[in-house]
Amino acid sequence: MNVMKSIAKGKVIIAGAGPGDPELITLKAVRYLQSADVVLTDRLVSEDILDEHVSPLAQIIFVGKEGCNNGQSISQKEINQMLVQYAFQGKLVVRLKGGDVAFFSNVLDELHTLSENQIEYEIIPGVTAASGASAYAGIPLTARNHARGVRFLTFSNKSNYPESYWKELAYTEDTLVFYMAGENWYELAENFLRNDISKEKKLAIVQQATTPYQKVFVHSFEGLADAKADQNFVSPSLVIIGKVVRLNEAFSWKENSEINENYFRSANRNAVAVLKENKLSA
Repeated sequence: MNVMKSIAKGKVIIAGAGPGDPELITLKAVRYLQSADVVLTDRLVSEDILDEHVSPLAQIIFVGKEGCNNGQSISQKEINQMLVQYAFQGKLVVRLKGGDVAFFSNVLDELHTLSENQIEYEIIPGVTAASGASAYAGIPLTARNHARGVRFLTFSNKSNYPESYWKELAYTEDTLVFYMAGENWYELAENFLRNDISKEKKLAIVQQATTPYQKVFVHSFEGLADAKADQNFVSPSLVIIGKVVRLNEAFSWKENSEINENYFRSANRNAVAVLKENKLSA
C-alpha cells in the first residue's frame, strides 16, 4: 500500500507497554503517550496505562486481536491502513503493543507499511512476557549452573516441528520459553516426554504474568501423568521449561491470585467503527 498526499506527514511511535503490570512501561513510551494525538492499542495492554498516561485529548482506538477470529477483531491490513491515514493527517500516532514490540508480533508488517509510505517512525522496546513472567515467578532464565542460554519459541496446534527438533529441545541445556502455548501445554509436554527429557527439568505455566491475577503452575515431568491434561489457562499464558524452573520453589515472591478473571479487556470495542468512519471521510 503506497498512499501519496501533499500535506505534511505525522509520525508513528511503535512502543511496547510491557506484559501487564502498568509500572513496567518505559518512561520514553509514557512521554509519547502524553503527547499523542492517536493511540492504537493492543488487547494485552493494561487499562491503567491508558487511563493514567494517555492525553485526555487523544483518541484511543482498541485494535487488539483474540484467537479464533471472533468477528470483533480487525485484520493487520486494516491496522496498517489506520496508521497511514492518521499519519497523513499530520498526527502523532502511538502504536501500543503488549510486551515488547518485536517478540512474536506483527511489527514487520507495520514497518513495511510505514517505510513504503515514507512515514517517520520510532521503535521503543518494552519488557517482553518472558522477562516479566520469569521475574514475577522467581525463575531466573539463565541462572548459573542451571542453563547455558534461553530460547524463545511458540507452540500451537498448528506447530509442525520435526521429531529431530523435539529431541534436540529435550536434550538442550538452554531454558525454553514458549509463547502462546497455554491452550496446548499438555500436548507440548508430551513432545518432551516422548523424547526422554531429563527428570531434572520442570515445566511452569505462568498465567496473566505480572498482573494482579497472576498464577503459576509448576509440574515435574515425572508426575505429569497426574496433571489435568484438559486444564485450560486464561490468555495470555506462557510456558517455561528447564532446570531453572526448580528455582521457583525457593524464590517465588508473588502469591498466586485467587481471582479467576481476565485482567485484559476482550476484543476491541471501536476499531471497526473508526475504520469505517475513516473510509467515509477519506
